[in-house]
Amino acid sequence: MGRILAIDLGTKRTGLAVTDPLKMIANPLETIPTHTLEDYLRNYFIKETVELLIIGYPKSLDGTPNQMTPLVEALKKRLTKVFPEMPITFVDERFTSKMAMQSMIAMGSKKKDRKEKAGNLDKLSAAIILQTYLDRL
Repeated sequence: MGRILAIDLGTKRTGLAVTDPLKMIANPLETIPTHTLEDYLRNYFIKETVELLIIGYPKSLDGTPNQMTPLVEALKKRLTKVFPEMPITFVDERFTSKMAMQSMIAMGSKKKDRKEKAGNLDKLSAAIILQTYLDRL
């Protein structure tokens, strides 16, 4: 069985999350420099079977596109060309960063640690995006 991989695209860093093989639980995977995303995915697909990519779709609070929306749409087009057999879908990512920060606070992460571990926020946001998708199935 293949996994589902989620992407939370950022201008500098990109958070990744992946399901277990049964596609029941979303787990934070890694935070990588955004410019390395395609190479990272290429290598990951060699090691793991992935049957679907989820990309967090950024919107403003009122549901309209924001400044990141064109970048995410361009990413989907690029990944569709690089991985033509891979289905790719968007999932609304509004509030995921806020939810990820609240989760880190609930887990006892101190303010200083949260600032130093911004990468944790990115991959946790990707996990929330992925879990949102799984919960809707």
